[in-house]
Amino acid sequence: MTSPTIMIVGANGLLGQKVTEFLARGTSYHLVLAGRTASPRLQVPESSYLELDITKKQQVREAVAEHKPTVIINAAAMTNVDTCEKERETAWKINVTGVENIIEAAKRLDATVVHVSTDYVFDGKDGPYAEDDRPEPINYYGRSKLASENQLRASGLRYLIARTMVLYGFAVEVKSNFALWLVRNLEERNPVRVVDDQMGNPTLVDDLAHAIISAVELEKKGVYHVAGREIVSRYDFALRLASVFGFDAELISPVKTAALNQPAQRPLKSGLITLRAEVELGYRPSTVDEGLAILKGQLSRTPRRLPDSAPIPGRKR
Repeated sequence: MTSPTIMIVGANGLLGQKVTEFLARGTSYHLVLAGRTASPRLQVPESSYLELDITKKQQVREAVAEHKPTVIINAAAMTNVDTCEKERETAWKINVTGVENIIEAAKRLDATVVHVSTDYVFDGKDGPYAEDDRPEPINYYGRSKLASENQLRASGLRYLIARTMVLYGFAVEVKSNFALWLVRNLEERNPVRVVDDQMGNPTLVDDLAHAIISAVELEKKGVYHVAGREIVSRYDFALRLASVFGFDAELISPVKTAALNQPAQRPLKSGLITLRAEVELGYRPSTVDEGLAILKGQLSRTPRRLPDSAPIPGRKR
């Protein structure tokens, strides 16, 4: 009997690599990995890999028609909030048109689409938020992600939307995220300024990947909030990271969001309520300290070059 096929779009990114890694440990699925580079960053025996640009409709249509996935997991997105604000046409092409292309191709096979979204669909005035709370994005990144959600809702396909936030972790040659930026700077004893007025659940990528796989295996549909167990400020997260890794917390100073003069507005009082995922998916989110301890262990076991230490206060899932 032929194993079901799962296509992972954005397979070379942080989440794409984690989902691939965990799925590859089992034998239940044939994996088709798709990314924008000529070769995969994670080598997986008995999987297929293809170079794919989701903004190209014909490429997506041909790839899906050839490999016939039963599930398409879309882990591809433009996630730098300030870049999305400044380069709106590109952000829309990747975050919305790309999803439309996946939907159009999936309809031909009646495939399930799993899509990753963000707490930035909310305005951050009255968090934390449940799945049924009214979205009110305040920046272009959030608007593009809400538009992609709406495309899926209207598609008639079986779909799952996993909203997450402050995603962090480590994988092969990934671009920086908040935790890796902190690790690199604090290792080098560079002072960092971190906002103390943005609240949310920092989310270990391993937890999100496990939740997505559980949802696929349980054949769930709809919207799920998948985030870390604790709601803390970015500044408090940085202090906790310094403690877990043994860095000098004196290098970390608080700053208000308004003082950074960033192009895009940020939701301040955010956060996601994860009860539905916990009940229906068996999701067990890590605390901040648990997630950071896992990250520390992964970094200690892995020969690595951390991403460049340029400031990334605009980075976000």
